[in-house]
Amino acid sequence: MLRLPCFIRPVSRQLRYFASTSSALAKSSGRDTGENVPQSPNEENPMSRTFNILKTDLNKFKDKFTSKKPAASTTSSEEEISDEEKLKRFEGCYGPDDIFQTHCDVLVIGGGGVGSSVAYWLKQRARDGLNVVVVERDSTYERASTVLSVGGLRQQFSLPENIQMSLYGADFMRDVKEHLGDDVELNFTPHGYLILASEEGAEQLTRNSKLQNELGARNELLNSNQLKAKFPWINTDGIVLGCHGLEREGWFDPWALLMGYKRRAKEYGAHFVNGEVVGFEFKEQPDIIVRGNTEGDYQALDKVRVKMPNGEIKTIKFAICVLAAGAFSGDVARMAGIGMGKGLLAFPLPVEPRKRYVYVINTQGSNAPGLGTPLTIDPCGTYFRRDGLGGNYLCGRSPTCEQEPCVDNLDVDHDFFECEIWPSLAKRCTAFESAKVVNCWAGFYEYNVFDENGIIGAHPYYNNMLIATGFSGHGIQQTPAVGRAISELIIDGQFRSIDLTRLGFDRIVVDRPMFETNIV
Repeated sequence: MLRLPCFIRPVSRQLRYFASTSSALAKSSGRDTGENVPQSPNEENPMSRTFNILKTDLNKFKDKFTSKKPAASTTSSEEEISDEEKLKRFEGCYGPDDIFQTHCDVLVIGGGGVGSSVAYWLKQRARDGLNVVVVERDSTYERASTVLSVGGLRQQFSLPENIQMSLYGADFMRDVKEHLGDDVELNFTPHGYLILASEEGAEQLTRNSKLQNELGARNELLNSNQLKAKFPWINTDGIVLGCHGLEREGWFDPWALLMGYKRRAKEYGAHFVNGEVVGFEFKEQPDIIVRGNTEGDYQALDKVRVKMPNGEIKTIKFAICVLAAGAFSGDVARMAGIGMGKGLLAFPLPVEPRKRYVYVINTQGSNAPGLGTPLTIDPCGTYFRRDGLGGNYLCGRSPTCEQEPCVDNLDVDHDFFECEIWPSLAKRCTAFESAKVVNCWAGFYEYNVFDENGIIGAHPYYNNMLIATGFSGHGIQQTPAVGRAISELIIDGQFRSIDLTRLGFDRIVVDRPMFETNIV
């Protein structure tokens, strides 16, 4: 069972603590609203003097950054200011020149789909109650897994947790303008998924479909004859069964979703920092005893060191840290000593980058898959889908362990298409016999080498670290649910919407993998 560490407690309790602390400070400085302490000018309390100085400095700082309005302004009240003008004023405070936060309540490491969703959900729920800072080293997202994915959305998984998260992802995307704003266009294409099975995989596909429909998904099982009737382009040799998603499945624009999270999180007051995490600083807490560590030498995570684009190293002190660094989460975890120590720190975060190729192909062959073609997955793992109206298709396939490419760069192996992908495409659809590659790219999977499934929840040793990573290729569609789940752990102290306890780090400690059969 997942042990929720002591830091995860409802925000209302935290606020009561902060209120009592503020009250004590006020009394000590003679500012308590219920008790005025007389003081002569020469006997001003040091705390009062400090607060007054800070107040003066803040007012000067505010004046410096506040635009001066003409004396003869025609704006008579706040209500008469247009929404566009309000947004401009807001961006002046929380735009690219945002003030560097040296302290925060929640630090999110990684500003991709998962990290930005966490920031959005925390600020959407807590607003000014939590100061949230997101550190992202690739502000252009040139190498980010989120924007290099094919943007699939499906419920055809074998684990209930993955099915439920993707069902919520579909609901979120359907109502995305209510969540992220009217200007977010995901361009969702609702043509579903088609997962094909040979004799060997037919029984598992049947069980999966039954579970998916019981949980609220809607798909149908088709035998080889039914597949041929519904999809005339398909060659069903070796195919016994296919599962076709009928609702809430398809693909969307990952970039639009990411920018929607980020923009709305900023509007709510989240701070995004362009920098690279290069280390942690720790705080000794001898009064805390963690299971497996009885020597009283517990050290909590206290600060993170961030390397700025100009090479300067800055620190950010945080109360809670969320590790959502995607493919490089394992590297960040090692900086915190995870997998480098003893006891619970002996277990590494089993997430590493794995390079995957995506090819854009075109064909002049006859009887090619039409506009309504679902994203089709062959039993060998090769997938393809239509890409726009120009007759192009996206396709790819995960390599075997022996074929894993080098991750030192994002170069594309064209031989992999010719030798591994093209033969399976041509076998499944004769129109692809003449397929030619017109474009291609490579991206990183945040690959969980333990069980190829997401890790969501508290770290069992550190009482102020949460983890959200390792989704092995299906993370972008689950970002709405994952961000909401992490916000629930921080604000409510427990999962409320979907119980994701089984996907916690504890399963690595007890060696209980949660294998997902439908990994693409």
